[in-house]
Amino acid sequence: MPTVSRRLPSQPHLDVPKREARDLLRALLNSQPGALERLRRRHPRFAAADSAAIAAAKWKLSDAQLVIAREYGFARWSELKLRIKTHPEAHILETAIRADNRDEVVRLLRQNPALLHIPVRSGNWGPPMSHAANLGRLEIVQAVAQLGARDFQHAFDRAILQGKIDCARWLHSNGARPEPGIIMGACETLNPAGVRFLAELDAPFTNRDGDRLAPLALVLGTYSRNPAGKHEVLDIFAAHGYSLPDTPMMAFHRGDTARLKDFLRDPALVQRRFAVDEIFPPELGCRESGMCGTPLEGAALLHLAIEYDEREIFDLLVAHGADVNARATVDSNGFGGQTPLFNAIISCAYLCGRQRDAAMARALLDRGASTEIRASLRKFLDWIAQPRWHEARDVKAAEWGRGFPHSDWVNPEAMRLISGQ
Repeated sequence: MPTVSRRLPSQPHLDVPKREARDLLRALLNSQPGALERLRRRHPRFAAADSAAIAAAKWKLSDAQLVIAREYGFARWSELKLRIKTHPEAHILETAIRADNRDEVVRLLRQNPALLHIPVRSGNWGPPMSHAANLGRLEIVQAVAQLGARDFQHAFDRAILQGKIDCARWLHSNGARPEPGIIMGACETLNPAGVRFLAELDAPFTNRDGDRLAPLALVLGTYSRNPAGKHEVLDIFAAHGYSLPDTPMMAFHRGDTARLKDFLRDPALVQRRFAVDEIFPPELGCRESGMCGTPLEGAALLHLAIEYDEREIFDLLVAHGADVNARATVDSNGFGGQTPLFNAIISCAYLCGRQRDAAMARALLDRGASTEIRASLRKFLDWIAQPRWHEARDVKAAEWGRGFPHSDWVNPEAMRLISGQ
């Protein structure tokens, strides 16, 4: 389903979101399903409404503007307008915060007090105090608080998410509280420091609705790739009373190579293909497949080791005879059949800054991975202005990379290695 998230360009102009709001209003008036779903996800008045109620509503331009503002990460249209108007000053302020230049931050905010309460970069990162908390700039957090900042709770949330515990402790001592749902941020980023600190505060291990499994499901399904952090977070959950099943897939998720070796005594495991429900178990709260680069439905453990940057598990599987040309299962629509090399080309691991040396792609090629195998792949492109399905029929791994519409997912070193074959 559409989940649009936008970023302001380097030189924003209000004409762009104005046009986007008009386009969205037209789509709403025409009852386009994607537009109605965007409204449901971003407009508080329709969060719990069914499709019929949304379709029957009388839309105004202000409704579309609110949705667009929230897709850019701002609470209100007026906030988005002010942020665009003050963009040059906000850019200078962000630079000062990143440089940990407390005196310059104070000077800029005294010069332009309106900047104190609007997001510096995005709604997620928040106003100056929250922005500084993201980066662990404690002295700036304290100075901005003295200037009258009000976003203590949001700053606390961001400090937890980023594992900036000194900032989190200070904000907590000044009134911020570990409310239900706060753990979700640290689960999204696989940040054990944040999760451990919340356990210390006896914070609820739930989402905002009190769902105890939601944080665990997010750990398993997040886009983040931090193997050591993920293993530690799962250990904290186990110590916190969560029952994690003793299965090969959970041993994989926990990075428990000793237990995985036990399971690999069954020689069939190394070639087994896993369904999405096995990788992301519904009984652990997973309601959909986790975020990934190259699809994982019907993948073998070797495909998964690449997507999740589990190098020790990758080496273990190869030592146990994993087939470097293992093909994922093909579904009833003809999609699937990709080998691990496809995952080495496009993955969340690369998107998250890992595997820059393409060591796994090189290891696959050294062990005889074929660059000629073809597969048909279908991936939903979320978090973009126009969410849509991307389909690639009967492509080789290099063609999968060259044809992918977002280059920041594509590992250029892996592409270079394949091209050298």
